[in-house]
Amino acid sequence: MPINLFSRRSFLATTVSGLGLAALPFPAFAISENSARSLVDNVVSDINKVIASGKPESAMVRDFEKIFVRYADVPIMAQYALGVDGRSASKGQMRSFTKAFQGYIARKYGKRFREFIGGGIEVKSTRKIRAGYEVKSIATLQGQAPFEVTFLVSDKSGKNKFFNMFIEGVNLLLTERTEIGAMLDRRKGDLDLLIKDLKTLS
Repeated sequence: MPINLFSRRSFLATTVSGLGLAALPFPAFAISENSARSLVDNVVSDINKVIASGKPESAMVRDFEKIFVRYADVPIMAQYALGVDGRSASKGQMRSFTKAFQGYIARKYGKRFREFIGGGIEVKSTRKIRAGYEVKSIATLQGQAPFEVTFLVSDKSGKNKFFNMFIEGVNLLLTERTEIGAMLDRRKGDLDLLIKDLKTLS
């Protein structure tokens, strides 16, 4: 069963240690604290607009995919999620996987927006980390205690982008790497089949 990062029970039941990103080759960064916070302010503003829009779920998912593509370093996230299996993938397969991954993430997390109606997300603090900046925010849902959502931001792609999120301490990328690895195992390592199936999974 897929791990639901918006489920507080899943947060408590899932054990994650560290960033899990040591294998990614991050260089020295010129990104500033203000620009990192500004990026996340824009992400949060756009997400809050979707939450308040009253659109049907399918429209919210489409909007979330646009937000994800605009503000996230999708190729780096897809590369990490695929893990060592990406080393043997062709450039064409990686392009196809990245596109399928972006839609999968949009459907999986975008459909949760309806739970935020009447609530929202607010940026709280920023601090320097080895790979760029960590920007912490607080998410509020009706009838639930507020919880922390942390964005990791870098300029590795040439633009300021977030490359990972932690939702109440749970590492989104590490969670997806585990799930996608299990999906690939069930398909006996057939990446093309995984790409095909990922286009409809959520």
